[in-house]
This record gives sequence, structure tokens and C-alpha cells, in this order.
Amino acid sequence: MSQSTELCRLTGLELSGLIRKRKISVKEALDSVFFAADKREAELGCYITLDREGAYAQGQALQKRIDAGDAMGILAGVPVAIKDNICTKGLRTTCGSAILRDHIAAYDAAVIERLKEHGCIITGKTNMDEFGLGATTTSSFFGPARNPADTKRITGGSSGGSAAAVASGEAFIALGSDTGGSVRNPACFCGITGVKPSYGRVSRYGLVAYASSMDQIGVLSRDTADAAAMLSVISGQDERDAGCLWQGPLEYGSL
Repeated sequence: MSQSTELCRLTGLELSGLIRKRKISVKEALDSVFFAADKREAELGCYITLDREGAYAQGQALQKRIDAGDAMGILAGVPVAIKDNICTKGLRTTCGSAILRDHIAAYDAAVIERLKEHGCIITGKTNMDEFGLGATTTSSFFGPARNPADTKRITGGSSGGSAAAVASGEAFIALGSDTGGSVRNPACFCGITGVKPSYGRVSRYGLVAYASSMDQIGVLSRDTADAAAMLSVISGQDERDAGCLWQGPLEYGSL
């Protein structure tokens, strides 16, 4: 069994621990994700945009900081996939729609800023029902996302690409958005963990809204510890979102 296959069995917290102790490199973590993508992406359709070049550039910069002894966050070095309705500067944000197929976001969403601050590596943008209108991830302009356990079955939606990426090893953790089940349903369908945070806990700045009074950016992961850790990374006040709670980020140890 290859090292790439072995690494894909780890949780995000386990992976980051090994990276911060310099027992494995950030490049090796990314190799494991892209190894899985090379094997399964064509049949699964987890991603709309897979950003290998950008991910390795992020990883190289992070590795220099780790080697220099800089303090790192609890998920530093972890490859994270992003639902394609969350803005990423310089990277396509299509919402699964033909009308936005060439749209390049001009700024990062608040959650993307926080991922970068904590040393998470963005691998690309995941498949979704067009503009979040669906529960199967079969209405995407870019084709359906398929369930890694059985490609004849749906992933659920609308964050089905994110769920499939985590379940297949094409990401360790992913972000999605949930209005009425769009994180929780695909997590259930794909056999992973999905969390929709309480309204206002996570900034919606940079999320292309479906129903802004209900939308929340949520987490898809392999277990609850990873979900809690990621929630501690992305939560916290943001003056750019009027609905965001005015309190500090959650501490991982308090969850």
C-alpha cells in the first residue's frame, strides 16, 4: 500500500500533527489528495476546479514557515476543499452554473481568509447543485457528483461535491453551505460528518447566498473532532456580515 493511500486514512488533526512535527511534509499530504483525485475524480466529479498549482504553491510557502519553527494552527497543512459558491480570490467561483463558468472572484470570503491565516491548503472548488437549488448535486452545469461508495447513487446536495471529496480521500476536510440540509444531507449520504453551525457563528461574507436569512457555511469531515477543529478556525465575529455574532472565535478545547 502506497504512502499516499495510507495518508488518506488519517483525520485532518492527525495529519496536521504529523506535519507540524515534521514527520511528513505538506507536499506529501497534497500528493495523497491528488493521487486520490487522479484515481477517482473522472468518475466522481467532486470538483469543478481542481487547483493543483495553487495548492502546491501554498504548501511550499507553508513548509518554509514550519521548517523555520513558526507557530502553526491545529489544522496547518491540511488540504481543504471549498464549495463553489464561496468566493476565492483569483480562482473560479461558478456556483455550478453556466452563466458563471468563467467568473473569477475578486476577493476571498471571510472563511477563506481564516483558512489561509491558519495554514490550511485549498485544493479547489467542489461541485454543487446550480446556485444551491437542489438536494442531489445532479443539477450542476458541470455534471453530477457521484457517491464514492456506489457511483450509481447520488451524493445528496447541494454540497455533494464537498461530501464526495472527503469520503473519497480527495480532501481531508471540506466547506459547504447549508440552508435546509445542504451540508447535513450529503454528509449522511456519503457516510461522513456534517455540521451546520448556529446562525451567526460563521461569517457569510463572500458566500453567494441562496436564502441569506437561513444560509450558513458548514463543515464536512471524517469525524466530529475534525469538524470541531475546523469550526474553531472559521468561526468568529466579522463586521462585514451584519448577521454575525459579536463574539470571539470558538476555542477548539471548549467544544
